[in-house]
Amino acid sequence: MLRPLLCFCALIALTGAQRQTFTKSSVLNISFCPITYYGQQYEQLYVNITSGNVTVCFNGFFSPETGGDCLVVRSRGAKRFYFEPFPHPFSFDQILIRRYLRTIRNSLECYFEIAFSHYHLYVHNFGTQASLLFFTSNPDPAMLETQVGGSTVSTIHAQTYLDISGCRHSGQMYPPGTVISSDPQTCVSLTCNETAALYTSSCGPLERCQGNGICVLDSTCTVTGPTIIDVHGQINSIQDRCAYSLFSTPSLPDFQVLGNFEDRRRTDVSFLDSVTLRVNGHDIHLEQGGRVQLDDSTLTLDSSPQLVHGVQLSKDQTGVTAKLSLSNLTISVFFDGYTAQIHLERPAGSSVEGLCGNSSRSLSDLRLSEYSSTSCEIQYNEPADSTINCTSVTERCNLLKKAPFSSCNSDIDPEPYITACTDTLCKYPAVDGLNCQFLKAYARACSLHNHTLDGWTSKTSCSSEAFCQNRTCSDHEFCGEKTVCGDTRCFCRAIFASKYQANNSLGDPTVCKQNSASVTLVGCLLEDKDVDYSVLHLNDPTCRGQVDELTHMVTFSFNSSNSCGAVVMSNNSQVIYKNTIMTENSSSIITRHDHVYIDFSCIQTQPDIKTATFRIRDSSVIQHLTSGVWDYTLTMKAFTDARRTRAVESSTELQLNQKIWVELKTDGLDGNWVVVVTDSCWATDQPLPDSTPRYNLIINGCANPTDQTVKVKGNGLGTSNYFSFNMFEFTGGSGEVYLHCKVHLCPKRNNCVPTCPPSARRPRSVSSKYEGEAFISMAWTH
Repeated sequence: MLRPLLCFCALIALTGAQRQTFTKSSVLNISFCPITYYGQQYEQLYVNITSGNVTVCFNGFFSPETGGDCLVVRSRGAKRFYFEPFPHPFSFDQILIRRYLRTIRNSLECYFEIAFSHYHLYVHNFGTQASLLFFTSNPDPAMLETQVGGSTVSTIHAQTYLDISGCRHSGQMYPPGTVISSDPQTCVSLTCNETAALYTSSCGPLERCQGNGICVLDSTCTVTGPTIIDVHGQINSIQDRCAYSLFSTPSLPDFQVLGNFEDRRRTDVSFLDSVTLRVNGHDIHLEQGGRVQLDDSTLTLDSSPQLVHGVQLSKDQTGVTAKLSLSNLTISVFFDGYTAQIHLERPAGSSVEGLCGNSSRSLSDLRLSEYSSTSCEIQYNEPADSTINCTSVTERCNLLKKAPFSSCNSDIDPEPYITACTDTLCKYPAVDGLNCQFLKAYARACSLHNHTLDGWTSKTSCSSEAFCQNRTCSDHEFCGEKTVCGDTRCFCRAIFASKYQANNSLGDPTVCKQNSASVTLVGCLLEDKDVDYSVLHLNDPTCRGQVDELTHMVTFSFNSSNSCGAVVMSNNSQVIYKNTIMTENSSSIITRHDHVYIDFSCIQTQPDIKTATFRIRDSSVIQHLTSGVWDYTLTMKAFTDARRTRAVESSTELQLNQKIWVELKTDGLDGNWVVVVTDSCWATDQPLPDSTPRYNLIINGCANPTDQTVKVKGNGLGTSNYFSFNMFEFTGGSGEVYLHCKVHLCPKRNNCVPTCPPSARRPRSVSSKYEGEAFISMAWTH
């Protein structure tokens, strides 16, 4: 209560419209301005004058024996009273009252005055609150008592404002700001609030009582298919195949939950494919089939929690759970290979960021390029699936509004789940568990809020167990139904398969190396054709495909040590190494599988003429030659001795008619497959090989029969050969001699040794001996 010293004259000067005079006890109608007196609202006043004392009661005339809710003024000489209503107060009235009563929070709606003798009693309506002003213009020591049920609440002198607000509960009066009752087990409390209204507080719709009087936010974010349903029930849909931030919070800067999206049977629909927990610089990957990896290591989990970098990891038949518990925050991430649910228990007011906190945020702001492929944002379009009946799909999705799901509808809004269900299944076939996926996601969200939904699995013909549990597929695969309601297997993702389907191919081009050839087939494409890789072999039935357990790719290969029945063929410009992938012979008179017959080959193609040129005064010339994918180095080097140990250096002086030996040696060729044939060597006095004059030393692989000093050794027997001749110079020339040689590669299975005639006869052409003269090149043949 406050006693103003000035300004009361202002209130007195404000006259009402209908001032009434009463000389006896009276009942006044104040319905135009009902007063909430200490929490009880009244629309009538009972005013009586007894022995000079004036009492104003709200629930009947004053009686000391029975008591009541009354204002009792101890005065003398009162013979009459006046009543004046003020239904439309001025703003100045409210300002003046609030100056002295800081506890008044509501707006002044109306008030009235009761005056007697020299006293004025102003009672103000502030909605759930009320106040009074007891004022006198005469220095009389009068007192005013406020009574509730006959008991005195306050006693004030004149010239005083008093807040007469309060609350009533179970017959008791409570002042504003009082906690009337509180149950820490349920977090339910009853309070007389600051505006004198009874207020029952409890945990909010997204909160849960911890049993200690503290409510924590209890919310769930669901990511299923391409849809994110955030903690507020808002939805968004992912259209690409990138990684996104699902959850983070400023209070835990070293923790983040990411969602990775990929395509499946269609290129234009993406699905949640895996979940990554970023914890203190480590990545915990929750993947399809219940596989969990810590960075690059696979973890073995069971139903007993395993602590990994502060995260409890466990696995059961329904999926994998990762739980992080702190003093004021609990995060549980569940993933069954297709749906992720992030359950949060956190203090009220704490921030949730990522798509789970606000799914309507711009996706580009939450896209994580470091976890995404460079092509993840490319959009694809496919024709609509004419086999999908959207009406039936909608009916199926709307089961979420029927029993037993309906018992949860008041706590978990089914509409976002229905929207996610219809948007996906009106575009994508209801296979691979999708017919139950959205129903299962809603049922689990309900279970997190203590709704069991008894019988939902039998009513919907669904299972609570994870789909494709313990089946691990590679990055380019996903797990799906092999048969309706039957076995599962790994299928090729649509975008990955499209590059093979465009060429009607089952694998990658042949890889040809220096002494081997291999072809790799895609395991999931073979399964699409119902081909069992284990029954495939090369021409040699013992040469089988090797499957990579991680990628499921099947590789067939042969090399120089084991040709696996490869056939070597030649034409005028190529040497072809060919093998065939085929199904094994069956003794059965029938088969239900397609026969497989896939030819693959490597080709060596002879390049344009390659000439190694050097002046005789140089010690050696090395030229790097490339033919297809077989690279080799050809070295031409001169020596002064038959054992080829003393090389001709730039400082070596050669004499005319001195015998020298020239070695042509290769490095990088496999002698089990090919040999080197020196076809011709000749000398010129100019650098260009086709200049004149020209002197032949080797013709068609044989020594020039007109020069008895030329001897050829080892030609066509291996990957090197050599020849010798006596040094000479050109008559009248420059004094320089340039030696040029042309070499060929020849399949070793052929007789590659040139047939040279006796020295007295002119040599004949040996081109027919190695008709497959070829440089090495490899390519697919179909």
